[in-house]
Amino acid sequence: MLLLLLPLPAACARRRRRFRGRRGRGCHGSGGGSSNMAAAVAAQPVAVFGCRPGVAGGVCFLEEQVVLHAAGAGCLRVHLEQKWHKFIPGTEKSRGVLALAVSPNRRYLALSEAVAEQPVMTIYELSSVPARRRRTLAAAELPAREAVSLAFSPDGRYLAAATAPPDGHLTYWLWEKQRLMAAARVEAPGGGVCQVSFSPQDNAQVCITGNGFFKLFKYSEGTLKQMNLQKGKPQNYLCHAWLCEDKVICGTDAGKLTLFKTGELHWETSVQYKKPPRELEEDTTEEYESSSDISCGLSSEDNGSQQDSLPQISALAAYSKGFACSSSPGVVLLFEKAKEKEAYKESQEIWLPQDLFSSEPKKLGRQDIICICFSPSGKTMVVNTNENQLYMFPMLSTNLMKEKAAYFAYLNYPLHSASITGLDICVWKPILATSSLDRSVRVWNYKMNTLELYKEYREEAYTVSLHPTGLFCLVGFSDKLRFISLLYKDMHVFKEFAVRQCRECSFSNGGHLFAAVNGNVIQIYSSITFENINNLKGHSGKIHAVKWSTDDAKFVSCDTHGAVYEWNVLTGQRESESVLKSCIYSSIALSSDTKVTFAVGSDQTLKEISESSIQNEVPAFGVVYTAVAVSHSGHMVFVGTSLGTIRAMKYPLPLTRDFNEYQAHAGAVTKMSVTNDDLFLLTASEDGSIFIWKVCDKEGGTLKWEKEVEYAEEVLMMRSDVEEKSQAMLDLQIRVKELQTENYYQLHLKDMYCNEKIKELEENFAQEIGSLKTKHQNLTVIRNF
Repeated sequence: MLLLLLPLPAACARRRRRFRGRRGRGCHGSGGGSSNMAAAVAAQPVAVFGCRPGVAGGVCFLEEQVVLHAAGAGCLRVHLEQKWHKFIPGTEKSRGVLALAVSPNRRYLALSEAVAEQPVMTIYELSSVPARRRRTLAAAELPAREAVSLAFSPDGRYLAAATAPPDGHLTYWLWEKQRLMAAARVEAPGGGVCQVSFSPQDNAQVCITGNGFFKLFKYSEGTLKQMNLQKGKPQNYLCHAWLCEDKVICGTDAGKLTLFKTGELHWETSVQYKKPPRELEEDTTEEYESSSDISCGLSSEDNGSQQDSLPQISALAAYSKGFACSSSPGVVLLFEKAKEKEAYKESQEIWLPQDLFSSEPKKLGRQDIICICFSPSGKTMVVNTNENQLYMFPMLSTNLMKEKAAYFAYLNYPLHSASITGLDICVWKPILATSSLDRSVRVWNYKMNTLELYKEYREEAYTVSLHPTGLFCLVGFSDKLRFISLLYKDMHVFKEFAVRQCRECSFSNGGHLFAAVNGNVIQIYSSITFENINNLKGHSGKIHAVKWSTDDAKFVSCDTHGAVYEWNVLTGQRESESVLKSCIYSSIALSSDTKVTFAVGSDQTLKEISESSIQNEVPAFGVVYTAVAVSHSGHMVFVGTSLGTIRAMKYPLPLTRDFNEYQAHAGAVTKMSVTNDDLFLLTASEDGSIFIWKVCDKEGGTLKWEKEVEYAEEVLMMRSDVEEKSQAMLDLQIRVKELQTENYYQLHLKDMYCNEKIKELEENFAQEIGSLKTKHQNLTVIRNF
């Protein structure tokens, strides 16, 4: 392997000293000391990587290049070109968005949220920055049920909401005045309501579909009256879309597309189960098959289940030429209106792409598509899948495609689809690494808001730790602990250790050592020789967190039996301990001087532990703290809760509710970390989302430091890759010379041909001139006579 940058513990230490020299300088323009800075500390989300699944209308366009989708405990606005993120937090104590809708003029956003006390419907004004909460809707006379589908009227004044069974209702709101105009009970014998929508040109006409019913309602004089009578065998309608003011296309779980005109059956067709194109069924390359850390393809059992599957229309959306639907996993079908008939014909297949960095690339391309939307101009289509992924497709390319099948691309980046189990940062680069139960390891750049590397493995990834140089990482899998080199475009397993079910691992601050939890024992290894130089024994419970002191001389750990131990790394002996058997500790953090350990656990308090005793306990006020992080300046403490919220507080810790709390994740916060310059807070959650927060004062100003941090640009590459690229460059250079020679020869031939042609023309013209001269002379002689 070619190493372009040599990791040196001394260099890491020098860089850390530079960071420490800049800490504690106070806030730019604060006009006070460090304590004033701490009191004014706040956090602002600048990027969110995650998508909440199972949300009705979960993705939509706000502008031609701005997409909104459910993420964490709120919604995220993303610009497709400029890549900026703007997060809209949900209601306090929200457990996530259940349904969303955007008004036709794209000024208002309606959210249905799951809240602990009772369901909430909230209207936001998108034109204000940040988005402003305008109205909250609740009907005291109706059962408190969660709205599973929302829709705005064409003029945006009314909102229709469908609540979940039992006691399912269709409600019709004049939302600006928070007035419930009408409600109708919806019997759903086969299950729940799937979707509600307004006619594109009629504020009073509402369509609602579900298992066993398709109903059109008309609002008139304070009541909702059903307009159509259901005929024929009941169908399980999974989705629908309005094609015009009187036509609705519906999709069923049996793969049928049914078109209703003014409530009557007008046209019907069945869609066959689609199998991937031939290129998706081909085996992956030999290089991919020989990889020792990932598996390829689907098992025969998976293939058999797919072949036996029946089509079902899981998503529908109308566009200018017709409509788009998903009838099988991984594919969207475009239907266009036939020229001479009142019918629609299939015109295009658009497939999700395979991903060679996935352990099962074919399975990744067979995700269920649950939502489809088009940009205002119809030039871009975006889809959302059941695996938390977002894909886009430029519709202009359909006119250029000669093949019937086309392929989506990721909207931004592939996202985590399961709980995030590990998060770590490094000193030399502005990157963070995450591990997840989706069996992937990803490396993100928190300055550029980009995904730099990712790879899926065969085993679940329980923990990750970045080397201070950012060139290597440790990953604890269910079978082994792996030391991985982070290459330019890949991850290469350099060394494996027989540590099964490793739930925690951590590089030392100097990078010359690393710790790995093996059962109840913490093993210390050399990062240079990979020798096991010490074993820290004494924990009786499952170890949940480990931390190194700044000088790497001490080591702190906590477990599920309420023990917090401080170890001497050199001797392997415990130097201090604090045991509270009634508490299951989940996370710890160390002050920069290593004198104070902050610990959180099941007893709903944040503890300060020093000199083998608990010096201070701060209550959590009704929630469980699940993660804790401390700024390197020592003035700021951040905690994550079981509700997914983030709390920013000053140090010394307040005994009252003197902190800022932010709605963020839809699940418990699993990991959090503060960057070495104290400018960014990074948090991860059970819901698979990652938040990047900029630490700032309450007025919104970013904390300023003396100098900008200089980050390393070096990367690693395998020698074989360099040789392969060098050989490819050499081959291309030889080819260029061959082409130059060939071109020179062709030009020479053309020159010879042109010279001969010129000579021939000159001779012809000379003869013609001579002939004309002779003729002229003869005419002159004749005229003289």
